[in-house]
Amino acid sequence: MTKIDLDQISISATEDWADIREAVGRLCDDFPNDYWMKLDKADAYPKEFVTTLTQSGFLGALIPEEYGGSGLPLGAACAVLETIHERGCNAAACHAQMYTMGTVLKYGSEAQKQAYLPGIATGELRLQAFGVTEPTTGSDTTQLKTRAERLENGNYLINGQKVWTSRALESDLMLLLARTTPAAQVTKRSDGISAFLLDMRAALGNGLDLRKIDAMINHNSCEVFFDNLEIPADTLVGEEGRGFRYIVDSMNAERILIASECIGDAKFFIRKAVEYAGDRKVFGGPIGANQGIQFPIARAYAEAQAAELMVRKAAAMFDAGHKAAAEANMAKMLAADASWNAAEVCMQVYGGFAFAREYGIERKWREARLYQTAPISKNMILGYLGQHVLGLPRSY
Repeated sequence: MTKIDLDQISISATEDWADIREAVGRLCDDFPNDYWMKLDKADAYPKEFVTTLTQSGFLGALIPEEYGGSGLPLGAACAVLETIHERGCNAAACHAQMYTMGTVLKYGSEAQKQAYLPGIATGELRLQAFGVTEPTTGSDTTQLKTRAERLENGNYLINGQKVWTSRALESDLMLLLARTTPAAQVTKRSDGISAFLLDMRAALGNGLDLRKIDAMINHNSCEVFFDNLEIPADTLVGEEGRGFRYIVDSMNAERILIASECIGDAKFFIRKAVEYAGDRKVFGGPIGANQGIQFPIARAYAEAQAAELMVRKAAAMFDAGHKAAAEANMAKMLAADASWNAAEVCMQVYGGFAFAREYGIERKWREARLYQTAPISKNMILGYLGQHVLGLPRSY
């Protein structure tokens, strides 16, 4: 295991980004449960919410000031997303705008950064789509089958399919992962995979096809089909064949940021459960006086507090430039469990009323369930920790 001197990493309980949380909270006040209910019923994209969040500058928080962003650390971005979820809203419609650009920022050419990052920072360009998961390979990214064949003119010909690509219909750009060298010709499974910054506006209808998936949660996920799509050579990010390594940082940032959303969800559920348990009176007293109600809420609170510390540690390590893969994965798993446990407790506290859409509990409950599976399942995380952190044998 890699030893990190925690004295060199600031995991401050006082740096809470209170000003950011207050501003985001005010923004969320304009988007109450009624707004999300209507969207959910219509299976529609929250355009007004995303526009407001974009215009506020929060989605460009991680982009350096020289490219038009705020240049804030990951911890500040965590505060933005946590607050959105704690206030009953949902950031999944646009959170990828924060982290997907990280691959371009770290490994893209200066021309690519100048061409795309300022537009991403302002929201003029929407980089929401992350083309990784495939129908037959799932989360085993090293086995993806989408191919990018180098043509004589230097361009690439893309063929293959992606699935569960969220926000693809609402995105201008896609960070696409495709194999440029067949798996049988590489030494390591992660070699021979390249990253491309695809302009979906030019590609749609010219070899790119999108089909929205009818799913339990309104996250605008799509199937993506590539049929002899020719893309320019300058869409390649970094060196050919090194794309898997490039996206690891973005994946770690994604897991930490989504973990912060889970912490926000947990706080939402706990607050709602406490309020309802104090107000709801049955058999002559508030139901919160009963240990059968009180203890599960208290346990959910303790679990959320512990998970939040792990999220803060992961964000601090990421911001300090350390390899934070283990911490990012643990933060995501623990925070997802904390939010789901809090969701279950809140559903039980509300009883039958939890199923009434007007309270927003059942919607948030469905949304919280997603993170037991996505963007990486708990079993994948446990396998990573067992093999890469604890040194246990690789499973086959």
